[in-house]
Amino acid sequence: MIKKLLIAFFCVAAHGIFAQNATISPYSYFGIGDLRTSGTVENQMMGRISLYSDSIHLNLSNPAGYSKLKLTTYTGGLSHNRVKLDDGTEQQNTQVTNFDYLAIGFPVADKVGVGFGIMPLSSVGYELTDEDTNDQDQAVTNVYTGEGGLNRIFFSVGFEPIKNLSIGVTANFNFGSLEYQRIQSVEGVQFGTLDRRVSRINGLDFNYAANYTPTIKDKYTLYASVMVNTQGNLASENSARLGSFSLVNGQEIEVIDVNLEASNLKNTELKIPTRTTLGLGFGENKRWFFGGEYSFQQFSDFRNDFLGIENVTYKDASTISVGGYWVPDYRSLSGYYKRVTYRAGLRYAVSGLEVNGEEINDFGINFGFGLPLGNSFSNINLGLEVGKRGTTDQNLIKENYFKINVGLSLNDKWFLKRKIN
Repeated sequence: MIKKLLIAFFCVAAHGIFAQNATISPYSYFGIGDLRTSGTVENQMMGRISLYSDSIHLNLSNPAGYSKLKLTTYTGGLSHNRVKLDDGTEQQNTQVTNFDYLAIGFPVADKVGVGFGIMPLSSVGYELTDEDTNDQDQAVTNVYTGEGGLNRIFFSVGFEPIKNLSIGVTANFNFGSLEYQRIQSVEGVQFGTLDRRVSRINGLDFNYAANYTPTIKDKYTLYASVMVNTQGNLASENSARLGSFSLVNGQEIEVIDVNLEASNLKNTELKIPTRTTLGLGFGENKRWFFGGEYSFQQFSDFRNDFLGIENVTYKDASTISVGGYWVPDYRSLSGYYKRVTYRAGLRYAVSGLEVNGEEINDFGINFGFGLPLGNSFSNINLGLEVGKRGTTDQNLIKENYFKINVGLSLNDKWFLKRKIN
């Protein structure tokens, strides 16, 4: 019965990943969209750090952690994000609910584990209105809209070649489409103009990781991690249409396909620069853990010639994160709340995105709980995140967000040897 419910859940969730309009951020207009969080709820609630792994949870960001798996683990997550958009003069509240990841991992040998799954990589979803006047004092209105996103199918393997040292690699196949449109209308003119652009994108990247986890005084563990997400070379097949339409009924009057081959923009390449993450932590097994990570990326190398946005500059990006967990007594038989895992963390991210000369940075605080399911190793993970991104300076928009995360981690045993008496 449980396996049937799992299959149903994963099928519905997988449909949700492909069908969702997953962001409402105006900053999804830039780059390849609004980059989604790649970690499970368990890791997200510790400030999104990824150096910690154990034997009953998947670590989607750190493939070396698969070497610790002792049980087959199914995991899935969703989130509900409430955002207040503030441009300095007025505010708007909006919300969106998404599936965040679906994955399965299992041990295939002693200290060797594999896993695979699907998750969104980025999302585009915005509607912006800009009003101005032309030389004839006529009101000119531009409406910018965007939708779409990139998804990621991944396969990971991790193993421990020598004691306390684990290494792993994840292969990611990224695919999807991004659609952008600008509609312009002029006061007193019965026709409007449209500029519609579509990019169909696919490509590979790899994530390498190494974890060193020596035991200290037979009780404590030191955690050290290095992860390198290699440069993603994404191929983009582009198309563009220009034309006019009636402002009365919206009917298109004359629309033509732009010859992008003449300007060498039919097929372009998007290079997502290499990202390196260094982590260090300390803790007592199954009791408590605290750690921090620093990641950096030469995002200044990114460019998108097809869109040709003038008011944006890409600079080097970095993130600092700290977090941890605490379990009062995981062996308690009488007190349920003593077996609950309490998590918390915070992070500060310099996104590398600069719009109108202003850096778009992100600060978030996380809290979470891991609730055991009965006497099994399975659990439900709940989390809250509050934070802000962007600024109201230079006619930009500040986002204040409140995010609720729900994750399911279920465990089972595969490949059991049957015994006959």
